[in-house]
Amino acid sequence: MSTRRVIATLVMALMFAGAAFAQTTGQKPFEPQVGQAGKDVVWVPTPQAVVDKMLDMAHVTKADVVFDLGSGDGRTVISAAKRGARAYGIEYNPDMVTLSQNNAKAAGVADRATFEKADLFETDLSRANVITMFLLPSINLKLRPKILDLKPGTRIVSNTFTMEDWQADETATVTDGCSSSWCTALFWIVPAKVAGTWNTPNGALTLTQNFQMLSGTLGSQAVQGRLRGNQITLTAGNQKWTGMVDGNTIKFSSPSAMTATKK
Repeated sequence: MSTRRVIATLVMALMFAGAAFAQTTGQKPFEPQVGQAGKDVVWVPTPQAVVDKMLDMAHVTKADVVFDLGSGDGRTVISAAKRGARAYGIEYNPDMVTLSQNNAKAAGVADRATFEKADLFETDLSRANVITMFLLPSINLKLRPKILDLKPGTRIVSNTFTMEDWQADETATVTDGCSSSWCTALFWIVPAKVAGTWNTPNGALTLTQNFQMLSGTLGSQAVQGRLRGNQITLTAGNQKWTGMVDGNTIKFSSPSAMTATKK
């Protein structure tokens, strides 16, 4: 018998043996069940209409790196990959990881969708500029310090659950294509850190920061403001200042050019 025929015979024998083993042991392909227990939360899939809305709110494009925390069956990662993004799913259940990998292959995006069996609290998120999640408020709160230390401008989207007193920059409820209780998308942008005193030609700018919301003084005038990533807007009296934060420098461009440097 030729070597090629021997190999073919062995392959066929293994296939029949595998099928017989599955029949005798009652093994079936893994199928996730809504409400199945996970490490930190039970699994409930995000409706596809909400997935699409979340990615729309984050303006996901092929230029983005998306991390989905608790990626389940992979639908958010796969949807992001279909938009051209490099997308990564962080999932603790190895069966869900395998299912997601197979789903990505079936969708034709396995080259852009990667799934990792990992603990989301121990995962390095620094490569991401978009993070998506469907976790509990207590888990969001535990992750919040790590998220706030990410690069300013990183976009965060959550299905339904909040970041407690870190108010969302945008909220949207999906009515078309979502009939469950999980139809609200919340969006945040990681703000730059600007609390402290800054030198400006108009006097000292002293800022107190509560996430993206700002208050303080510019010279003798009270100011109120807001951050959207590195973008800063301040209102002092009847003037509205807009600029960009770059580390220890803020460059205001309106109503006139002004540079503030951190003391």
